[in-house]
Amino acid sequence: MFERLTAENVNPLAIPAEIRFADGNVAKGKVIAGAAQRSLADVLNSSSQFVEFEAYGGDAAFVAKSRIAEVKPLGVPKGINLKARLAGNEPLNPYAVLGVPQNATPEQIRKAYVTLAKSYHPDRYATAELPPEVLEYLFTMVRRINAAHAALENVRKAQANAAATQAAPRPHAPSQAH
Repeated sequence: MFERLTAENVNPLAIPAEIRFADGNVAKGKVIAGAAQRSLADVLNSSSQFVEFEAYGGDAAFVAKSRIAEVKPLGVPKGINLKARLAGNEPLNPYAVLGVPQNATPEQIRKAYVTLAKSYHPDRYATAELPPEVLEYLFTMVRRINAAHAALENVRKAQANAAATQAAPRPHAPSQAH
């Protein structure tokens, strides 16, 4: 009945969800799925009579499925949408990735880069139990953000080098008389 700690359930998946109980009470938290259960539907359609649920700010408990009236997943993008965004079929447009205009200053580019890097960095979500596809999305976005910044930084450096080369005095070769 309570199979959480069996060998096959060593790495449980936490699925953010809102549960409305038959008595009208509502709780938000995480539904814990075992290794064989990879989605909320798998958990709810399993043969078990109980669902492990950990309310945000509360303790984990086993809830009888018969007490549940409705379960809604919370704010996790669908895996298929994440995979489509990760495919990277379109070429990298560093300005679009960083959300800056083509004529952005180096300071605007740096500020956008730092903001996005902080927002998507997987370490920021280290304590959250996120599905693997969300973690993969975060890692991919950080790589895209870093690549976009590096591309724009390379362009800036090339322009600075070209300007320095043009501004430097050129030595004159002595003319040879015949």
